[in-house]
Amino acid sequence: MEKLNFDVIVVGGGHAGTEAAAAAARMGANTALVTHRRDTIGAMSCNPAIGGLGKGHLVREIDALDGIMGRAADVGGIQFRMLNRKKGPAVWGPRTQADRKLYREAVQTMLSEVPKLTIVEGGVNRFIRNDTVINGVVLQDGRHLTARAVVLTSGTFLRGLIHIGDRKIPAGRVGEAPSLGLSEDLEALGLTLGRLKTGTPARLDGRTIHWTDLEMQDADSDPIPFSFLTDRITTPQISCGITRTVTETHRIIRENIHRSAMYSGQIEGVGPRYCPSIEDKINRFGDRDGHQIFLEPEGLDDHTIYPNGISTSLPEDVQEAFIRSIPGLEDVAILQPGYAIEYDFVDPQQLDLRLSVKKAKGLYLAGQINGTTGYEEAGAQGLVAGINAALHAAGSTGQSFSRTNSYIGVMIDDLTSRGVAEPYRMFTSRAEYRLSLRADNADMRLTSIGVQLGCVGVERANKFADYELARTDLNQKLSELTASPTEMAGAGLHINQDGRRRSAREILSYPEIQWDDICRVWPSLLDIDRKVAKLVAIDALYSTYIARQANDVASIRSEEDRTIPADFAYENLPGLSNELRQKLTHLRPLNIAQASRIEGMTPAAVALLIAHLRRAGDLKQAC
Repeated sequence: MEKLNFDVIVVGGGHAGTEAAAAAARMGANTALVTHRRDTIGAMSCNPAIGGLGKGHLVREIDALDGIMGRAADVGGIQFRMLNRKKGPAVWGPRTQADRKLYREAVQTMLSEVPKLTIVEGGVNRFIRNDTVINGVVLQDGRHLTARAVVLTSGTFLRGLIHIGDRKIPAGRVGEAPSLGLSEDLEALGLTLGRLKTGTPARLDGRTIHWTDLEMQDADSDPIPFSFLTDRITTPQISCGITRTVTETHRIIRENIHRSAMYSGQIEGVGPRYCPSIEDKINRFGDRDGHQIFLEPEGLDDHTIYPNGISTSLPEDVQEAFIRSIPGLEDVAILQPGYAIEYDFVDPQQLDLRLSVKKAKGLYLAGQINGTTGYEEAGAQGLVAGINAALHAAGSTGQSFSRTNSYIGVMIDDLTSRGVAEPYRMFTSRAEYRLSLRADNADMRLTSIGVQLGCVGVERANKFADYELARTDLNQKLSELTASPTEMAGAGLHINQDGRRRSAREILSYPEIQWDDICRVWPSLLDIDRKVAKLVAIDALYSTYIARQANDVASIRSEEDRTIPADFAYENLPGLSNELRQKLTHLRPLNIAQASRIEGMTPAAVALLIAHLRRAGDLKQAC
């Protein structure tokens, strides 16, 4: 029987798995990425797009830590658009439609260039463990792979079940078998599992769509890359079509909704509220004139179209009827029917902030297994799990991320402290400090952390150091350049005529004043690198508000630093209700900040916990 030894094993070749494997290997861990088929690594199972509102922030943060997703999106992106441009930069959402083939090939190429990473084809049948210590995995063909840490990124494969009307097909995704044994192993470890669902729309033949009848949406004329390492986008850009459902569409769906797997009672899993099926939309918002649908090409040389907005589990004949009732799709050919898929997930409250399973030493979970939805959420978790698996394998202390410095920290704290009642999706509104957690400054926030951890390569580290130096120099220069209101008025900039000289940085804090405006006052600034100038200008715009938040941020970080012993006896804590004692015992918060976000924890209860920990001498400052 073949036996292979590694430092870290990553199970699953999706977005979480690729980031986890690459991160662990970058940090020096001898890493195995186990996947059913090498050629499906990096496949986009659902929507062929990366980024969006909130999600784009996660992609930029993955990139700041030298992850793969942003660079692959820059190679495969065929329609870059910056969402929310009418609002402030803090909530801009970078997004690109992607060529499935180009994106997948980019991911596979990048993985092939990572030293210490071995790709192993095969399905994982069960864990190798000694009581609650995970030592590796057993493949379905009998091979044993051992390691000090295992990262499980199973996506929708754990007891995955596809639904099309009343048809049920055991599968992790179309054409690939589900994983059955791992769910049983997780339950044997004492973990609580639940069922969630997601869905995907039919795929259409673009050659049979009446494009001339549709509104078209172009890419941005100045595409902004995701990756700090990408100077400009060179992949050709395309347009997407826009259409809407109509009254006849709604009639067909209403009359057949009892045949939907969701509404016939066949599906027990809960679906994503923010990405509902077309059945949900008609049932909940049926009084609307129509629901918008984006017809998104899946590649530059691929005639397959992804109709974003009509995911469904209706039978194939009903899908064909309602799709052909939509303007522009009257004669469309359906290449693959839409379907819903339900799968097992692990209650993420059973993980710590490092995505380590509390009940199993050496086991990390990332992606949809933790109750999230989306490539971006999965990739960000994979990165954190891979980093911590490598640190664990090396005998080092793990690394968590704060709500105050990243959307990654916001997401993982939300998951581990609150759990999920439906698939979790990132939004900018989830972050308390989104003025400072912008997509444009992800590198400033996280790359230095990545350098210290050892997960950032030399190329990025050197380029970032040069960039940081240029930013510091420009801030200094802007603080030294001053002008009077009269001098500014001479350049067409009108502010209070109070005679007070203001620095260029202070002038940039005025919302109506842009970088090009101050270049009229100081023409020497025209020579400044535009990328650096843009970041500094946005920093100046938000500087007053960020300064006001500084005390709040310091307070949160202080609470995050006050760690709680893993074995603290909450059941002996007087003054708390039985319900709170039970929640604290079950959730085992890592620190005071996390304890304070548990549902039902009042300020008085937090103060009581802190006081008791201090008396017991158990309240510690994190290293």
